[in-house]
Amino acid sequence: MKILLIGSGGRESAFAWKLSQSPQCEKLFIAPGNAGTGLYGTNVDLKVTDFEGIKALVIENQVNLVIVGPEEPLVKGIHDFFLNDEQLEGVPVIGPQQQAAQLEGSKDFSKQFMQRHNIPTAASRTFTRDTLQEGLSYLATQGLPVVLKADGLAAGKGVLICLSLQEAQQELVEMLTEAKFGEASSKVVVEQFLQGIELSVFVLTDGNSYKILPEAKDYKRIGEGDTGLNTGGMGSVSPVPFADEAFMQKVEHQVVIPTVEGLKQEGIPYKGFIFIGLMNCDGEPVVIEYNCRMGDPETESVLPRIESDLLDLMMGVAEGNLIEKQFTISPKVAATVVCVAGGYPGEYLKDKVISGLDNVRGSIAFHAGTSLKGDDVITTGGRVLAITSLQDDMFTALQQATLDASRIYYDGKYFRKDIGFDLI
Repeated sequence: MKILLIGSGGRESAFAWKLSQSPQCEKLFIAPGNAGTGLYGTNVDLKVTDFEGIKALVIENQVNLVIVGPEEPLVKGIHDFFLNDEQLEGVPVIGPQQQAAQLEGSKDFSKQFMQRHNIPTAASRTFTRDTLQEGLSYLATQGLPVVLKADGLAAGKGVLICLSLQEAQQELVEMLTEAKFGEASSKVVVEQFLQGIELSVFVLTDGNSYKILPEAKDYKRIGEGDTGLNTGGMGSVSPVPFADEAFMQKVEHQVVIPTVEGLKQEGIPYKGFIFIGLMNCDGEPVVIEYNCRMGDPETESVLPRIESDLLDLMMGVAEGNLIEKQFTISPKVAATVVCVAGGYPGEYLKDKVISGLDNVRGSIAFHAGTSLKGDDVITTGGRVLAITSLQDDMFTALQQATLDASRIYYDGKYFRKDIGFDLI
């Protein structure tokens, strides 16, 4: 089979690594990919939203399956583009159509969906520029802290946790009247703040049946001890010790089944991944948000624990027979430590030569923000590498990933040395 994987981050590096192991994988293209994905397939210099360029690549190379990594092309309708094109309609796409991708593309849509299907989530209301005064009055009735979320995609930056009423009201004004997050904040969801511990649950579905993939916990703050600015993710671990069998049964029955059945009842086809961001509130799962793709850096901890052929599972989604596919998960622990560029998550250093990748011994170095310049691997993104170790226990996995992260060198390199140690 010939496969096209769309994306360029650490998530796509992990997908490329796993897909390339399938005996069914004859040829793997990654668009645009990075310096690491080139080890597992052929990188093609195309933007993830260049649908016409992607079409030409698929036709020219007789691609049999397209797997979409990031959310942007899904929310912009890449799956619909394939279905509506005579030359592409027979090529399966793993990733939901545009209407279903609104689960991530619109916070308001997802909150209303959860309310319709009795899926546990924080109480909320949505406001626009026209209802700003109502929003300001509503904030005055809410407990603190209070959460403000831009309705649309804001590159992971559209969520604010406000500690005072004055701050919340000022931020709401800026989001709605001054386009603080651009078009994404033309609607704002005001939400109750949840107390608890977060985790990510990943579901693969063909629209009827589903497989629950290994859960993971990620670490968003730049500083050790979960301090400082939010990032795209500084590391992750899987499994999550507090997500025991009893808790995961609640997740399946209260969240996963109502989500898959709700989409079916509403006539919304869904073929792909559903990433459910959850809060464990005193042993009860409460949904924070949906995403319509796999998470990053959680994917780098989740995929190494899947022992089954990932491409075979993808074909189960494409052909609608996922229920028949074998699915086994390793009992081992995967820990991922992310190495970032100096200055990240603010303005960060780029074009720094990376050395020491050959020094990594007990881990896999998944590339995230890298490219090739001649024979050199250089830094191009804020998150540069995701170092993942799969071991028999949590402590050994964390120790090995941290040790291997320290064996790589580039100017301005930084990583957290405390990822996962709160769980030991």
